[in-house]
Amino acid sequence: MKKIEFVKAVYNLQDLPKRELPAIVLCGRSNVGKSSFINCLFSPSRVAKTSSTPGKTRSINYYLVENKFYIVDLPGFGYAKVSQKEREYWKKLIEDYFDANKQIVFAFHLLDSRYEPTVLDIQLNGFLKAKDIPYNFVFNKVDKLKQSDYAALKKNVVRIFPEAIPGTNLFYFSAIKGIGKKEIINHIQTHLL
Repeated sequence: MKKIEFVKAVYNLQDLPKRELPAIVLCGRSNVGKSSFINCLFSPSRVAKTSSTPGKTRSINYYLVENKFYIVDLPGFGYAKVSQKEREYWKKLIEDYFDANKQIVFAFHLLDSRYEPTVLDIQLNGFLKAKDIPYNFVFNKVDKLKQSDYAALKKNVVRIFPEAIPGTNLFYFSAIKGIGKKEIINHIQTHLL
């Protein structure tokens, strides 16, 4: 997987790309590292814009991979510095997107490995289950953990998400060190190429 290109930013479901292709959806809290995740998988390309400001992605961003499938980066949720009205708008946009898009193969639910999954993370997990969308957990930023924290994380994941199976639907990842990159690429290739 080398070729990736940005297709468009979608603010309204009427503007979804006309070309229907299988899609992998990236979802998670604001500032969880979805753009860095994309850039790491497809390095040296740096097609996704990263920002240190949470809540920067305010659109559904479409990327075309190998001219065969889309990676779809959804707006991050849970960022407090936007208005309640805007948060509600994003929430409805995302829910409507899942209802409208029948091409979703699976979702990557990104979580920050440094913190316990939040209520919002657990709600997203429930939402994906309710929509019957296959999903994978990606615990990001593991390079920032001490060894003891990493061990505790592995125990906590199984306690909070008992369906998580390492290497099958659970990946530990670091965009900085490339941890988990090979396993995630293999997972994508198995399901899409």
